[in-house]
Amino acid sequence: MQRIRLRYTKRGRLRFTSHRDFQRAFERALRRAEVPMAYSAGFTPHPKVSYANAAPTGTGSEAEYLEIALTAQRDPDTLRKLLDESMPVGLDIVDAVEARTSGLADRLAASVWELRLDGVSVEEAGRAAEAFRAAGTVEVQRRTKNGIRTFDAREAVASLEAADAQVDRPGDRACAILRLVVRHVTPAVRPDDVLSGLRAVADLAPPVPAAVTRLAQGPFDEETGTVTDPLAPDREAVQAPRPEATGTAAATASAVEGPA
Repeated sequence: MQRIRLRYTKRGRLRFTSHRDFQRAFERALRRAEVPMAYSAGFTPHPKVSYANAAPTGTGSEAEYLEIALTAQRDPDTLRKLLDESMPVGLDIVDAVEARTSGLADRLAASVWELRLDGVSVEEAGRAAEAFRAAGTVEVQRRTKNGIRTFDAREAVASLEAADAQVDRPGDRACAILRLVVRHVTPAVRPDDVLSGLRAVADLAPPVPAAVTRLAQGPFDEETGTVTDPLAPDREAVQAPRPEATGTAAATASAVEGPA
């Protein structure tokens, strides 16, 4: 009867939860919040939940998305609050909208990532980013279930900039921030692939592992180079009157007014 799209986060220590861990926590929250879920058919029915492009384990995120199917109508914001109260702190349900359009997964065309590089100066990070942008191709390797795979990490990166982290640091230790926009292509280019590319083209090797956070994901605007809200079309559709509602209202008005 109704589909709801949700945006959730992975913050703090919960960035280290796997996607399967999140699925278990979310399904428990659905039961605690008494959400009227639709279930799949078959011998082992499962709640109808569609996950889209989950972030890798160990990375934080402010922009993860999923869709649920319900058997009864619910107010999206009330549902969001109930689910958020039932989730662990750090796995927060921060947005909800009724699904009025198709193709949410197709709209997740790019991501904005932030990489915190402790022990790296902003000048060093800036030089590495410039070398990466100037390269025609940046070949990196990734171990897969079928062995080592080599691919280009440069083409998918739409932008890559360095900045200083504006935070208090013990002993004034250097800390740079890399902000990058990565298109979702095949094979997928992940932040650790970009870090491997920076090591290859500029010998950038942070002394400690980078803290990686996805800030946004959604449609990519080629003209501005920005990533926009993937739920915006659903919000616009919710605000617009349904065609059948408009026709019903017109018919009611005509009946009340009577013939001219």
